[in-house]
Amino acid sequence: MRLFKYLEILDEISPFELQESWDNSGLIVGDVQNKIQRVYLSLDIQESMFETIEENSLIIIHHPLIFKSISMIDFSKYPSNIIKKAIKKDISIVAMHTNFDKTHLNRFVLESVLGYEMSENDGFLAYFKVEKELDAFAREIAKKLQIENIRIVKGCKYVKKAAICTGSGASLFSSMSADCLLTADIKYHDAVSAIEEKKSFIDIGHFESERYFARCLQKELQNKGLNGIIANSKNPFSHIKG
Repeated sequence: MRLFKYLEILDEISPFELQESWDNSGLIVGDVQNKIQRVYLSLDIQESMFETIEENSLIIIHHPLIFKSISMIDFSKYPSNIIKKAIKKDISIVAMHTNFDKTHLNRFVLESVLGYEMSENDGFLAYFKVEKELDAFAREIAKKLQIENIRIVKGCKYVKKAAICTGSGASLFSSMSADCLLTADIKYHDAVSAIEEKKSFIDIGHFESERYFARCLQKELQNKGLNGIIANSKNPFSHIKG
């Protein structure tokens, strides 16, 4: 099947027009007339992945390889090194980012991974009922997401209602109508604001909360009669004990 047909199917699953104005979802590298042999699914693309990805393939990623304009192609630097590898192996790259967050990923992580039922969806925020002590709730989330040391901001001790935004969603805190926000990349001043407003944060990690992208999209492709090979990238962060 040719690349343009895959783009049409992906647009049916999660319309690209839903992406934010600053986003770059859609075709990143490739020719829409290319005939695709295999489809790989991953959160990101890392250079080492090209050792196993076959030629004439399509890689569908969550984070766009190119966010800002490129003024120079230096193959020793990212993302030019990835672009070079892709072109040499005739590999197409498509991103499904903020559009997929809104339509699928937040709900998938909430229901399929954390085991809660979404009660309301508001853009990037998926709301759900909790009715648990914050500490116990945070420990539960850490266990389900396999986070060894989870960061929390204790603005309240009890959580009646929470919201989740996978990836970086701390900027949504001020518009949130819940006791606790589960998201990643929480900054110091976000934490200060939360304490003053008597609301809480649970930092679910950027990689840790979005690594389910490939599994979620694989399921959607299977519903369309298509196969997607999960080839997830690795967490760029590592941890050491002091």
